[in-house]
Amino acid sequence: MMMKKILMISLLIMAGLSLGAQKANWKEMHDFHDIMGATFHPAEENNLQPLKDSAAILLERAKTWQKSVVPEGYNGTITQPILEQLVKECKAIKKAIADKKPDVELKNMITKAHDTFHEIMEKCRK
Repeated sequence: MMMKKILMISLLIMAGLSLGAQKANWKEMHDFHDIMGATFHPAEENNLQPLKDSAAILLERAKTWQKSVVPEGYNGTITQPILEQLVKECKAIKKAIADKKPDVELKNMITKAHDTFHEIMEKCRK
């Protein structure tokens, strides 16, 4: 009975470490997520200034993520086209800010890019 408990605890720990390692493996995704959160969440509250201030960083991190190696645990065949779409959306955001588009338009654009980001998170894991 004790051996079963030890075995079960060991398996749970190993599974937890495996999941943590998988999440930690894709640094570029986490770097993008940091800037996405810093721009999208204020935009949800109609504060577009963080997006306006950080659009270049958002695009840079999207491009860096796109160029990175897809780690184990993600399906590169599915991931790459969605990352390409994300980069296009971030380019469009940067251009829209340069063109002084209305905040409502910027909010819609960052929401779409946020949805694309979550599409990668949800569809691309093996």
